[in-house]
Amino acid sequence: MACPGNRCAFPPARVPKEGGILSLRYSGGLYKGQSITAIIPCLNEEQGIESVLRRMPDFVDEVIVVDNGSTDRTSEVAKSFGATVIREDVRGYGRSYKTGFGKATGDIIVTLDGDHSYPPDAMSYLIEAFLHLDVDFLNASRFPVRDSSAMSFKHKFGNLVLSLAMSALYFRWVRDSQSGMWVFRRSILKDMKLVSDGMAFSEEIKIEALKSSRVRFAEISIMYTSRLGEIKLNPWRDGFHNLWFLVKKRFS
Repeated sequence: MACPGNRCAFPPARVPKEGGILSLRYSGGLYKGQSITAIIPCLNEEQGIESVLRRMPDFVDEVIVVDNGSTDRTSEVAKSFGATVIREDVRGYGRSYKTGFGKATGDIIVTLDGDHSYPPDAMSYLIEAFLHLDVDFLNASRFPVRDSSAMSFKHKFGNLVLSLAMSALYFRWVRDSQSGMWVFRRSILKDMKLVSDGMAFSEEIKIEALKSSRVRFAEISIMYTSRLGEIKLNPWRDGFHNLWFLVKKRFS
């Protein structure tokens, strides 16, 4: 079968579900010879996950939603859209990702949050950049923030402090050390020592990529928007914890 532009993609089967929810069955197909897995950690993201999965690109082969102990309909909604739902009852952002990574089968992993703050339709742009730059880890920077309502001044300042600290400690400029959207080759995970189960996981996976001489790292900007649903982040507690984690990991 001929694939224009080396891209073979088969639209997901659309299956009506009870209550009018449309189910997307990810039937896959390779994107320029690479299989794609999207991993989405969720905690009470019933509203956001529906918006995310409705906009999931057709070329994604596998969508894994890691339900981190939700008490709403997050899992039910995700399943109705054809996503693979994994329950992880030990709370933690990093814990959720590590659980999802263990189940992923794609050559390339793309991560995003279940609150719709990261754009699913930017995945094709990110994967094209990832392949064009010939890197192993691509960080999607939220800066400059174009939507003024998407991030408060307090969060912008905290991100700047953490990114400056990480850049100084590891001698490599990273504009958004706290971004939760990344594209990377699944094969690099086997050489990473990922210990954080919390919010610091976002900076830790970038540190592990930067530290490895075998991992090519790059960063490009994306559009970041306001989240849907409740806010889970505690800016002061998580900010100071992440700063301490940076220092501890650097000198441990």
